[in-house]
Amino acid sequence: MITKANALDADSLTNIALKSKAYWGYTEEQIESWRHDLTITENIMENMFVYKYILEDTIAGFYILNQPKNDAIELEFLFILPEFIGKGIGKKLLEDSYIKAKQLNATTMTLLADPNAKSFYESQGFLYFGEKESSIPNRFCPLMKKDLTL
Repeated sequence: MITKANALDADSLTNIALKSKAYWGYTEEQIESWRHDLTITENIMENMFVYKYILEDTIAGFYILNQPKNDAIELEFLFILPEFIGKGIGKKLLEDSYIKAKQLNATTMTLLADPNAKSFYESQGFLYFGEKESSIPNRFCPLMKKDLTL
């Protein structure tokens, strides 16, 4: 079940983001360097669109959409607990994000993907259109977009 997250979920969502990132084999030092960027704050909860996936009374994953700009919206976060990766939850969250984005009159969705997640997003119809260097030297994150009108 996908439902709107609330402020009481912030710590759980932060932990999901950190555990999900660690799933890809990053060092503890790298994960710690991203802790600030992956922390779900009160400001995020108040100003963005935050939805969680509940499975058997557990938050298994979540996504966050930024406020739309013109007709575009950014998928800021999409994370799944490692034990639920590969069970279709990411796809269900992504599909729900399209519905929410369209309700906000967005026609395009963009995201900055972890390099390990690029193939997942491509399999869901996102197109690569550039890259951005991350805080780790010589590590580049794909910039991706999807036309929500198709």
